[in-house]
Amino acid sequence: MSHVFVLFCFCWRSPIGVFGESVSVMEGDSVTLNTDLTEIHTHEDILWYFGPKMDLVAKIFSTYDGPDGRFRDRLKLDHQTGSLTITNTTIKHAGPYKVETEGVKYSSKMFSVSVYARLPVPNITRDCTSSSSSSSSSQQNCSLLCSVVNVGHVTLSWYKGNSLLSSISVSDLSISLSLPLEVEYQDKNSYSCVINNPIRNQTTHLDISQLCHTCSDSVSLIVLVSVSAAAGSLLMLAAVGFFCRRHKKSDQEGKCYLLLLRSFITNTNKYLIFDNYHNHNLNDNYSHNHTSTNVLFLQFL
Repeated sequence: MSHVFVLFCFCWRSPIGVFGESVSVMEGDSVTLNTDLTEIHTHEDILWYFGPKMDLVAKIFSTYDGPDGRFRDRLKLDHQTGSLTITNTTIKHAGPYKVETEGVKYSSKMFSVSVYARLPVPNITRDCTSSSSSSSSSQQNCSLLCSVVNVGHVTLSWYKGNSLLSSISVSDLSISLSLPLEVEYQDKNSYSCVINNPIRNQTTHLDISQLCHTCSDSVSLIVLVSVSAAAGSLLMLAAVGFFCRRHKKSDQEGKCYLLLLRSFITNTNKYLIFDNYHNHNLNDNYSHNHTSTNVLFLQFL
């Protein structure tokens, strides 16, 4: 019976040596791989290996850059315990590590290091396209979209208070994620969009009063402003046309033009009326700076 128990213990401990200790770190931060030693005894040697080929990267009391130089100026070795610290980590430093202790007795330990990219702050925007597609529900509901770009190995989630409403996960690198949410305009609950990986998270809280104004009101305002601007332009053209016709009667050989100057600098329209026959400027306030302008001639016959 005792033989069966010993065999069971051996099989249960074996996977720990194969897969090692899992360690996670955020890109740019430092991570320390501990040997679990309190001190290094005389005649003991500590060796650190990395990667599928287990290249030597550190040895008491020396460190190495690695075959491709990825560890240059990034490794620190504790001379008392032999623990290895990797500073300013990047994705290239993720992978398997192994430490060996050689001396009176031999021991080894495996590590699996995961390096995660820094998380962006989720961006919450109003989704008027979704609202307009279902006009009946858009009268009472506000459609929102939470988005993040260039992320990998993350989960994007909507929360109502502390309750999870929806989520989406991705394991690829450098991908964009979006997650919709629909709330009532008068909703007083607390909502937040959260992006997280195994070691960090970023949260953006929803302000319904700021984002959830009706899309139809915004469109109506734009249309009203556009119509008002067009009406003002037509009235101006009509007035200029009337002036030019009267001016033409007093001088049969002259031709009357309307010069419409749209200035890109001030983003306003300027009008200039002049008599082509006498080359006389009728607008004393007109600036002669023609840089960055579009010119349109309208002739009244």
